[in-house]
Amino acid sequence: MADNRDRSALRSLVGEVIGGLGSLTHRELNPAFEQLGMPPVPDDAGSKRDRIELSFSQVPDDELPQVTRRILEQSQVHVSPSLRYRLEDLLWEEDAPPEIPKKARRELARALDLSELARHHDRFLRLLERLWIAEDSGLSFEELEGLVLNGMRPVTVRDRIERHVFRNSGDWSAEDLFDNLGVFEAGDARCARFLEGLVSADVLLDEQLQEKTADTINGHLRATGVELRVTGNDGGYPVFTVVSTRLPGSRRPKNIIFASSTKPDIRFRSSVDNDIEIVGGNPDDTLVYDREIPIEGLRWRDLHAWWQDTREIESETEARGDLYQRLLKSLPDNSEGQKNLFVAYHQILGPSPADPALLPEVWLHWDHRTVRERGPQALLRSRMDFLLLLPHGQRVVLEVDGSQHYTRDRGRTPDTGKYAAMVAADRDLKLRGYDVFRFGHDELQRLDAAQALLQQFLPDVFRRFRVSG
Repeated sequence: MADNRDRSALRSLVGEVIGGLGSLTHRELNPAFEQLGMPPVPDDAGSKRDRIELSFSQVPDDELPQVTRRILEQSQVHVSPSLRYRLEDLLWEEDAPPEIPKKARRELARALDLSELARHHDRFLRLLERLWIAEDSGLSFEELEGLVLNGMRPVTVRDRIERHVFRNSGDWSAEDLFDNLGVFEAGDARCARFLEGLVSADVLLDEQLQEKTADTINGHLRATGVELRVTGNDGGYPVFTVVSTRLPGSRRPKNIIFASSTKPDIRFRSSVDNDIEIVGGNPDDTLVYDREIPIEGLRWRDLHAWWQDTREIESETEARGDLYQRLLKSLPDNSEGQKNLFVAYHQILGPSPADPALLPEVWLHWDHRTVRERGPQALLRSRMDFLLLLPHGQRVVLEVDGSQHYTRDRGRTPDTGKYAAMVAADRDLKLRGYDVFRFGHDELQRLDAAQALLQQFLPDVFRRFRVSG
């Protein structure tokens, strides 16, 4: 799947850092390239600078984020604090974080009690040093040079924090701290990480204080369509994540109808409770997952437990295998691409019990009447090829497009009407909070090609939607 994002700023900055590999010997360069995810270059391909530039020029734009992560994680090259800060900003913004307006930042800072946040000195400073340039003095080069010439050490942000937050507690408010750190001007991703850190168990060793602080912050974030939401736990303490509340996916899904090759015959058992049942034919031809979706999304462990319980299978291993075969059976016989995507997903992930469950043939709309009765625009898209229910109520749709999506006469004639209907259905899904990713059928015709594609796609999409194991 092509990624057409403009990464020119990231390429320029990473290129600046990569230049530091020139301090290595010719023999050390290729091992360093390998560790950073860059291609090797023959020893006789020119000077060290030539080899570094040649290797870096062969890194595709869509692999730049991975190279950047390795630079930040490893010590192959020296990265100054200011350069690290800029690299992190560009990398983190790739995940399209929700916007946190400056006004909301300032208002929530005024509402926070700094003495509570900074109760544990070392823990609080570790958070600040991880996200902000605590050694920055805030002085110009000329001012720094003057101090050095006079044998004086410049006062850093960390020095000011030690003085005004800890030694003279009460000098600064939380707003003063935010101002000195640069929180009000920082990118949305860095600000989000900071707020998550402030309410984490790494900083606040009291669950009630975590919840109180999160409530204070949310009092100013929610009006902007953002909130700190509990998304997991860390040794019994809640883990908070900044998420958008504008996603319709924040509504908990219920009655997920999937793995059906034909339109199911559905009736309400209780319209008040939204209880449904499949009637007519074999009820096992359509699966209905009616359990509560956990806040971290629907994982394989949830689906396996549901299958084992409802099918009364004693062995967990047998239940996993039986469910896999049942889901595979639901895929269309005429779509090798869908089958290869499903199989490759399992081969790459295991699937691990903690990984998101890949639901095939999911019914989005259902109407007891036909399209002929309702009209051609009644159901723009009845089913989704695959659905992932991810943390924070996020819903990701994977679609495999064969020629039937945009042609007629068995692929011989382009059909602009079909294409327009597909595009309209995508718009409808996105407006309802679904993220749609389309794969061309030809990309997935061979299993090895599907594996190679998903090996690259899945880590990126899980990172984008902040899926943790």
